Amino acid sequence: MRIIAGKFRGRKLEAPEGEAVRPTSDRAREALFNVLVHGGYRAGGGSAVEGALVLDAFCGTGALGLEALSRGAARATLMDSDSKALAVARRNAKALGVESQVSYALVDATKPPPPRAAHDLVFLDPPYDSDLAAPALAALAEAGWIAPGTLVVVERPSKRAELAPPAGFVELERRKYGAATLIFLRYGAAG
Repeated sequence: MRIIAGKFRGRKLEAPEGEAVRPTSDRAREALFNVLVHGGYRAGGGSAVEGALVLDAFCGTGALGLEALSRGAARATLMDSDSKALAVARRNAKALGVESQVSYALVDATKPPPPRAAHDLVFLDPPYDSDLAAPALAALAEAGWIAPGTLVVVERPSKRAELAPPAGFVELERRKYGAATLIFLRYGAAG
């Protein structure tokens, strides 16, 4: 696994052994960031990544948040309830030299504490065998992690891509990349 593009392009990322963490494939990550950078999701049509405050919930290796930093995000919060996964994400951030731009949250995304700041780009990649996406979205929004107008990308398995967005979230589009389906949502007021 590696960073796809940006200032850390080609840099390798550590992934834990076993099947506890299932990182987003390089192909799906590349496609996702192409949409975020060129898809017109930011007001005025610019990149949704540039200057963003990013939340990577269920972060696993931290690949999505770190890819965002590589492509110009201002800061990233890497959130996971698994201390071993978060330790891998922390080592990946350190290897890239971005510790000053990263915060870590060892918490359950369905029961988050209040944040230091609301985020304006959110990645949610819960375990494929779970139904945690909608409860996590609702909890993160209620706790204040997600700012009005935030773009949220939820990864679901293509064989189980159903997702009923909780109140306040509007589905914008879906894109399928092999085993993964990416669901783009907007929270609250348009932005």
